[in-house]
Amino acid sequence: MSNIKYPIPNEVEGKVALVTGAASGIGKAIAELLHARGAQVVAEDRNPAVEQLRRPGLEPLVADITEDGAAERAVGLAVERFGRLDILVNNAGIIINKKVVDMTRDDWERIQAVNATAAFLHCREAVKAMMPHGSGAIVNIASYASYFAFPTIAAYTASKGALAQLTRTLALEAIEHGIRVNAIGVGDVVTNILNDVVEDGPGFLAQHGENAPIGRAAQPEEIAEIVAFLASDRASFMVGSVVMADGGMTVAVG
Repeated sequence: MSNIKYPIPNEVEGKVALVTGAASGIGKAIAELLHARGAQVVAEDRNPAVEQLRRPGLEPLVADITEDGAAERAVGLAVERFGRLDILVNNAGIIINKKVVDMTRDDWERIQAVNATAAFLHCREAVKAMMPHGSGAIVNIASYASYFAFPTIAAYTASKGALAQLTRTLALEAIEHGIRVNAIGVGDVVTNILNDVVEDGPGFLAQHGENAPIGRAAQPEEIAEIVAFLASDRASFMVGSVVMADGGMTVAVG
């Protein structure tokens, strides 16, 4: 491994970002990194723990992203507090572990509401806020499950597939306004997303990540670094991409 030390770029200096699902895991890492790299950030989550992120230039917002008007309020807060919106990161996501025959309509619709519909609504409102400035970046946190089938998580895989396709289609519509839309297909990341599914969610993900060619799961900060790049002007030629950050899982299986 090289010993070269690269300076940390202030790649989002002066920009304003909105990050959903920011109370923990990937979302928290994203909000904190964007802030550290010079952005002013609204960190949105239904979990009141998001308040712990509060500091100058980092504004928590306790909200259920699935509620009517939630996207409008979140984007409005960013504009009210910081004057504009330059970056949206749709990170919030939930999962359910049930076979299709055991899944209720409510189960299905809850997953779609959080993982797909709320992301669509936040994208819609963000694009409206970005258009007058002729620039902006949206980064959607998708999954390698957008492309591969996994038993017992059909609702999750369908929602992430929808998010990947939303990314590609919106990218074509938004680029004429100078707004770039991309996504990240994450693999196993050590977070608490599976805590309602297994006894030790982070432990399960860490162990499952060993199946990847890289031999381990990712840490949230590793995904945050990719978000910071895609949100910055350094990714100026990336439009409609779904960047796989899965330790090699898709190329190994595909």
